[in-house]
Amino acid sequence: MAGRKRYSREFKLEAVKLVTERGVTVAQAARDLDVHVNVLRVWVRELRADPVHAFPGQGKQTPEETELTRLRREVARLKMERDILKKAAAYFATELK
Repeated sequence: MAGRKRYSREFKLEAVKLVTERGVTVAQAARDLDVHVNVLRVWVRELRADPVHAFPGQGKQTPEETELTRLRREVARLKMERDILKKAAAYFATELK
């Protein structure tokens, strides 16, 4: 069983150009490119919403997603440090009794 089809950023940009610049209907462009109509509509919507960061590709993130990932890692690290310090404080508190 085959997985999902993956399209390059260039392919997506050219597909959207067919619709936006050349006046081809979404349905016709989708048939010509052998892409589902809804997929092409999503591509058009993504490019209109954020032309610079549209179609980042596999493993590439927008700056906001990169920052969010970094902050989540930092939160996880800080929680781990906090838990270690709590355990150490509990240990030393029992030692003093």
